[in-house]
Amino acid sequence: MKTAVFKIWRGDANGGDFSEFATEISEGMVVLDAVHAIQAQQANDLACRWNCKAGKCGSCSAEINGVPKLMCMTRLDAIPLDKPITLEPMRAFPSVRDLVTDVSWNFRVKKKIKKFKPRPPDAPDGTWRISQADIDRVQEFRKCIECFLCQDVCHVLRDHHLQEEFIGPRYLVFAAALEMHPLDTEDRLSELKQAGGIGYCNITKCCTKVCPENITITDNAIIPLKERVVDEFYDPLGKLLKLFRPKT
Repeated sequence: MKTAVFKIWRGDANGGDFSEFATEISEGMVVLDAVHAIQAQQANDLACRWNCKAGKCGSCSAEINGVPKLMCMTRLDAIPLDKPITLEPMRAFPSVRDLVTDVSWNFRVKKKIKKFKPRPPDAPDGTWRISQADIDRVQEFRKCIECFLCQDVCHVLRDHHLQEEFIGPRYLVFAAALEMHPLDTEDRLSELKQAGGIGYCNITKCCTKVCPENITITDNAIIPLKERVVDEFYDPLGKLLKLFRPKT
């Protein structure tokens, strides 16, 4: 048996500090296992959000040694144990208690994005004919588990706190899944430019790096949306073409 030392943030919206815990670890353990052991043996009131412990619910997001990660998918044998492992809540969201943050802002943002609006059926039986390539293009975006790690690492939200002006990478991915859907006819570009604040993203790809589902957020979602916004609002020839070629 090895022993690992954890420095875990204990506190709430009014402040707090790190507390140090030493716990035994064994082969195959992940960070969430260690947190559960500390809860059971040393700190029964330690607040930690989790659910599936399989990397699919997105509940156990935290910052491990300063990097946003899922605690259930971060193996202890991949972390140096020669110094304390630091655990703290996501910094982009308000603290509730200990490792738990209030992520409700994300769901309010999601409600503001225009819903899917399909074109009329194009087949006699009332169905649609869709190219498989078009389906494959948006399928990647549907892997999102809403862990909000991409939101947490985004400097616009994390450092500049522009939540009222920028919807963040998670909801740019959500918008891309709708905008690029072969059946969708809704126009969200004006909202992305204004309320969505897509211009704030400077494509550093930090969101792509932390995504546990390996969604290519920047290249496949954000950059194509930026290009559409530029074509719509800043390209004179594009504006002229759209008068004669509406969205299909």
